[in-house]
Amino acid sequence: MTNSTNRRQFLATASAGAALAFSAQSYGRILGANERISIGLIGCGGRGYGAFMPGVHAHAEQQNVEFTAVSDPWSVRRERAAERCQQWYGRPVRQFVSYRDILALDDVDAVMIASCDHHHALQLEETAKVKKDAYVEKPLAMDMDSLKKCCDAVKESGIVVQVGTQVRSFPTSTGCRELFDTGAFGKISRIEQCRNSTRPYWYSWMQRAEPIQEEDVDWNEFLMDRPARPFDPKLLTGWYGYREFSDGPISNLGCHFIDLYNYIVGTTLPISCVALGGTFTWKDEYNFTCPDHSQAIWIYPEDLMVSYSTNFGNGNGNVLKIYGEQGTMDLTRWSAPTYSSAGAIHASELPKEDTRVAAVETPDHFLDWLQCLRTRGECRAPIEAGYHHCVPALMAVQAMDTGRRQIYDAENREIREG
Repeated sequence: MTNSTNRRQFLATASAGAALAFSAQSYGRILGANERISIGLIGCGGRGYGAFMPGVHAHAEQQNVEFTAVSDPWSVRRERAAERCQQWYGRPVRQFVSYRDILALDDVDAVMIASCDHHHALQLEETAKVKKDAYVEKPLAMDMDSLKKCCDAVKESGIVVQVGTQVRSFPTSTGCRELFDTGAFGKISRIEQCRNSTRPYWYSWMQRAEPIQEEDVDWNEFLMDRPARPFDPKLLTGWYGYREFSDGPISNLGCHFIDLYNYIVGTTLPISCVALGGTFTWKDEYNFTCPDHSQAIWIYPEDLMVSYSTNFGNGNGNVLKIYGEQGTMDLTRWSAPTYSSAGAIHASELPKEDTRVAAVETPDHFLDWLQCLRTRGECRAPIEAGYHHCVPALMAVQAMDTGRRQIYDAENREIREG
């Protein structure tokens, strides 16, 4: 792809038969500007309380929206979210242990799924079945069967869905996409990210200062479909670090990378993947099972290699770059990406010095979703975007676990060794 025409042709081919069609029922749900949108929050932890609630509240008056129900297996988190709603709206909000109780409410128009990774797919599938709109955190699923079920349910229902890969809604990301569409970089041959840190991110999410009381937690609701075991408070807040509840950095952090280059370059699904990983630095009493070092490489049908790695034993060496025949786009600083003719193998019209990519005014991810709830338009990160970030992540996890190259079978929507 070297210009916007090629992008359109590629996307038309790649998404044939997969576009989300608006049903008559979907259009029938278009809300007037004076109708208040009632939102239920599923998961009141760091993402739900720390990002979703303030992100939506920033637009609450303009978009006429309100949180009217919250759910979480842990009463401490649930009550904290309810107290904030009381402060915002001056009236009590409904509290539930289970997300199912929110889905049963006729007066809730949409839900925000900010729960643990192993909850996302099932909760989205059941949300689609009751035809409520949704904003769902990434990664979308932890296995292909769950991924296909939730995506199919969304498409069948016609609900509006925004997947929580919010980086594609940065004005700088839109600027990078428009710059790429000019064809100035020529053919792209490689995209890479090294996302490093001095320690794994899951340590920062663990609550260690105050003991968690077992009577405050509906443990079975947290485990959901995972095997029963005795209550373990470190799993409740440290689940990011355990493979049973999260696939680790390639899926959890890497999906932002995958989604961003999909958005900018126009790729969708790779044809193969190899990956390795392990715990080489952070070995301690928590016995975390997610790897603190990982490396994945994908091959895309556009003759493109993509590389992703994490090193949680040294914070140096972070990079995110898109390499083309006529220059380089550097997104290492998402908020201030640059471009130049660096590394060009052909004559280039790009500047020799690093030049800031011009930002393009873009609604933030939450505002885009809220606007689409009324217009029934397609969100910036629709369900297809979630599928397209999730499949490469699942391929990498399977490659890492098996030590074998994984192939994506597009016809059957399956990942297999090859």
